[in-house]
Amino acid sequence: MRKQIRKLASLCMAGAVLLALTACGGTDDRLTTFEREQERTVTLFSPMEKTRPGADNVARSASEKTVTMAEEKLGVTVAYITYTAEDYQDKTYDDVALERARSDMDDLYLLNPDTVQTLAAEGRLMDLSGLDSAKNLRDVVKAANVVDGKLVAIPQEVVAYGLFVNKDMFDQYQLELPETPEDFLECCRVFKENGIETPVGANRWWLETFVLAQAYADLYNGGNTEAEIAALNSGEKKYSDYMRPGFEFLQELIDQGYIDAQKAYVSEAIEGEGADFLAQKTPIVMAYWGAANTETAYGDPDFNMLVIGFPSSRGQMPVMPMTGIAVGINAEHAQDAMQVLDIMTSDEALEVYTETNKVISPSKNIEVDCIPALKPLNDRINENVFVLGSNASMKVEQWGNTCIIVRKLLGGATVDECMAAFDELQEASLKE
Repeated sequence: MRKQIRKLASLCMAGAVLLALTACGGTDDRLTTFEREQERTVTLFSPMEKTRPGADNVARSASEKTVTMAEEKLGVTVAYITYTAEDYQDKTYDDVALERARSDMDDLYLLNPDTVQTLAAEGRLMDLSGLDSAKNLRDVVKAANVVDGKLVAIPQEVVAYGLFVNKDMFDQYQLELPETPEDFLECCRVFKENGIETPVGANRWWLETFVLAQAYADLYNGGNTEAEIAALNSGEKKYSDYMRPGFEFLQELIDQGYIDAQKAYVSEAIEGEGADFLAQKTPIVMAYWGAANTETAYGDPDFNMLVIGFPSSRGQMPVMPMTGIAVGINAEHAQDAMQVLDIMTSDEALEVYTETNKVISPSKNIEVDCIPALKPLNDRINENVFVLGSNASMKVEQWGNTCIIVRKLLGGATVDECMAAFDELQEASLKE
């Protein structure tokens, strides 16, 4: 796998609108349908941005351009079924996506990595490997979305997460950008001692990026990826041993008051911490690449912003999970849906999407320049240094499970209790 992943060396940085938006959920009465009457209609279930609704939604505009291409070429209409949350107690987007896919309610689904793997394991997603667009995919996309030999989802962008930092505040206190967990803790200490109440703005979805960066820095960058994953899948090695340092790190951030665990536990992505970051009350948040490009998130700050990797034993570490658009196995309009997806993820359409949204394309044939704020994160990926946040070859799904167990920590669980949860997941996977 590492040999395949090495081919990412020439990539620019990217972000993921799905991972930003599907962190939100909602109750069933918030489900919205946008339909136009026409003989041939394909339904697409996807999230809808609700943060700062008056701002331009660049990511959705980019996607709609590719949808329009498919509609015009095929003579079909793509009807959006969208879902958003009101607060942390509502169903998540993932919950609703699972319900709808299991009930064959839609044709196309925009899915998070954990949902892709869950539905694929249940045999509910079509094999997309025969599409023309699949021939152009980067190997990192296949590593995340090929399950049991079947390509079950294709993204329109490759996701990369990093730390968004207020460089002006770091300069004010003469702090270097952190490379290691120890560096990061020292920066937080200095900020706290200088009156910054909460140095790290967090939400209930993305703290797993810290854990994944520390857990798998060596696995993905030490030259022994396939053997280590095989040892995890066989039970020879324990996921909890990899995860423990990251959870102990998060617990120290909580204990020192560098993260407000209670606020993070109930905060939606960006909405919980975004205002304080933009108001320069907190110097550090975590987010996806696309958040640096659009005014719906952090694209127009009043300060010098940089995006760097998460602290790890190997320095600043990007974390890259993978979303994807899938076709339901029993889709009512399966043939049209497959054709729509093939056009939406063709090089022609992805060129438009990538240029509009300034992200890493899933196609190995398409490159894009990144904005200056993203250069530090981009440089690490160009050096072929990163951690995958989702990997279909791991028997225990990573992105969603780690997120859930991190929330247990935020809710008061001990590190040992969190590690026991990973052990339970691994034991269950060994019995399958």
